[in-house]
Amino acid sequence: MSAANCLVANDWVCGEYFRTRGQDLVDATLQHIGITVAAVVIGVLIAFPLAVLAHRRRAFAAPVLAVTTLFYTIPSLAMFSLLLPLFGLSAALVITGLVLYSLTILVRNTLAGLDAVPEEAREAATGMGYGPWRLLWEVEVPLALPALLAGVRITTVSTVALTTVGAIVDYGGLGSLILDGLDTDFRAQVLAASVLCVILAITADLLLLGLQRLCTPWTRLGAAAPGPAPARKAATA
Repeated sequence: MSAANCLVANDWVCGEYFRTRGQDLVDATLQHIGITVAAVVIGVLIAFPLAVLAHRRRAFAAPVLAVTTLFYTIPSLAMFSLLLPLFGLSAALVITGLVLYSLTILVRNTLAGLDAVPEEAREAATGMGYGPWRLLWEVEVPLALPALLAGVRITTVSTVALTTVGAIVDYGGLGSLILDGLDTDFRAQVLAASVLCVILAITADLLLLGLQRLCTPWTRLGAAAPGPAPARKAATA
């Protein structure tokens, strides 16, 4: 069967689909990446101060964790419906929903990382004259970085998957192609968009894993290097 006939036969694997609909795949992939990156970046910018607040003021820890967990329990269709009056049918609707979903993992991982910083490191830094903000950025954050970046990895992969749900409002990236393919029984489109979505998730995870290893080299050196330079200095003071 010729390559062109695979479209007529509605085959799952069809090279002609990529030749004739390649631009659709590129546009959907770029939209998917844009929505995912925006949601994760905004989620980190919101989750970090919330985690610091919960860490520094323990009375806020339970409410912050409870609210962010509550967001995660809301089904995606219900979440988008609740946000619809505020944002209408737009990319902002999908991004906002994804940001709210991301807060559960990001806040919990960041808080767990900050709580795991050895108390002797904090005491040593305080004794060396570190103020609260210098202590946070030069001691606590570097030591909490592995947990924080692990949270970003998990959030990114889950956001790549959840972005497809945005197809219900026509802002789902590859999810829009999947939904359209399912509605019209277009097998090649469903398979191509699904495989690209998986590739996006795996690629994002590998890139972030590389970033994590680059930013936290001491985690691979064992006891010889218990942390970044400022934290080691504080811990050994």
